[in-house]
Amino acid sequence: MTGQRILIVDDEPQILRFLRPALEASGYVVTHASAAHEALRAIANTAPDLVLLDLGLPDMDGKSVIEQARQFTRVPIVVLSARDREAEKIAALDLGADDYVEKPFAIGELLARLRAALRHAKSSAAAMTRIEVDGLTIDAERRLVARDGAPIKLTPREYDLLTALAGNPGRVMTHGQILTAVWGPAHKNDTQYLRVFIGQLRNKIERDPGRPVLIRTESGVGYRFAEIG
Repeated sequence: MTGQRILIVDDEPQILRFLRPALEASGYVVTHASAAHEALRAIANTAPDLVLLDLGLPDMDGKSVIEQARQFTRVPIVVLSARDREAEKIAALDLGADDYVEKPFAIGELLARLRAALRHAKSSAAAMTRIEVDGLTIDAERRLVARDGAPIKLTPREYDLLTALAGNPGRVMTHGQILTAVWGPAHKNDTQYLRVFIGQLRNKIERDPGRPVLIRTESGVGYRFAEIG
């Protein structure tokens, strides 16, 4: 039993009736807000461990909730929305959402995304020093990367790209977030440039670059590094 507190922000009663028992059965303590202003007050006053946020709220767009919440908290925010347009996903993530799940969804996938977001929030304060996943080792202190013990030679830019992704395991990062982190704000729209470097990096670190498991593509949105642990 986790005891972690999840705030569901959604104005559809049927969603709450579906989610509450599933989350409580997994050990979470569930609270609810049906409007944006109510949600912002709850986030500020009760400090939930995670916010599960619908974008279609009656008094304010959910993206505005993300933007305002990010002015005072780093609580994990997972977007739950029927909006499947890439632009909506990208905007929510760029504003500070940690992940998104599209309606309709499988409860197993949702629970996995929530666990990943909570783990990331717990570990993000600590500096990445060593990561091991699927035979890949990243030793940040010595700036070394190896596959099954064999050193991998990366260019400085490839290394920066890898550590930017690996520092957010299990979390989708948009093209703009990656480009800004690695190349700077002036290159935030150079998505084709990023694809080239992702391809080069996959060729060096993946067991099968044609079927990558370490760096997965989120179509039209960005990339997600493998979950660790």
